Amino acid sequence: MYLREIHQQMVVDKDQGKKRFAVLLDPDKLRLSNMDKVLQSSIDAGVDYFFIGGSLVVSDMLDKSLIAIKEACNIPTILFPGNSYQLSYKADAILFLSLISGRNSELLIGNHVLAAPYLKFSPLEILPTGYMLIDGGVKTTVSYISNTQPIPSNKPDIAACTAMAGEMLGLRMMFLDAGSGALNPVEPEMITAVNNVISSPLIVGGGIRTPNTAKISAEAGADIIVVGNAIEKDASLIEDIAAAVHAASTPTHTF
Repeated sequence: MYLREIHQQMVVDKDQGKKRFAVLLDPDKLRLSNMDKVLQSSIDAGVDYFFIGGSLVVSDMLDKSLIAIKEACNIPTILFPGNSYQLSYKADAILFLSLISGRNSELLIGNHVLAAPYLKFSPLEILPTGYMLIDGGVKTTVSYISNTQPIPSNKPDIAACTAMAGEMLGLRMMFLDAGSGALNPVEPEMITAVNNVISSPLIVGGGIRTPNTAKISAEAGADIIVVGNAIEKDASLIEDIAAAVHAASTPTHTF
């Protein structure tokens, strides 16, 4: 009922070894005056997804940003909400995030109860996602707002077991996130450890500032690379990061 085209395509891409790139747009940080440049760069670079959201979205820019994207291109838009109020019917899908790295019950199930009636009758494709906050070397907005401790960056076994548990509970995707503004990205060893024990698409973000870092993360096992903070500072990075991520693809061949 809830798993439609976007999730199915992500699963197919994972099976075929195709790496995908998502640009994360924070509506409060990206004003419409900058939107045209980001959108055109994303279209030219062949960006695969737009993730829309942030830890704090306090303006009316969410709907405006989604409308601007829809008018410019057909790149799928996926809500990446920081709370249960960051919802919009104007997107294509939503990451229905359960913060499985923490022990805050509101972010494991509480907020989901509040959002469920809205989502039940919405046109949004629901993407049940195990969200794991990873230590990126600095306290991030996500860890502060969520009141949870991130998984230590040198503990790939904890991340792997957490992902396994999330998948066994029925979550259909996993997201390793060092958080916006992280000093360090998720370690490749951790990405590989998680990828080795799950069959679900694996999203990785936070602390990725260069094409090489994005490529390393993809080669380590990430299926979807998410970059936001670096692009907010320099939209010209979109093309090079997209190329690096796509180059890490290892498509299977049938004979």
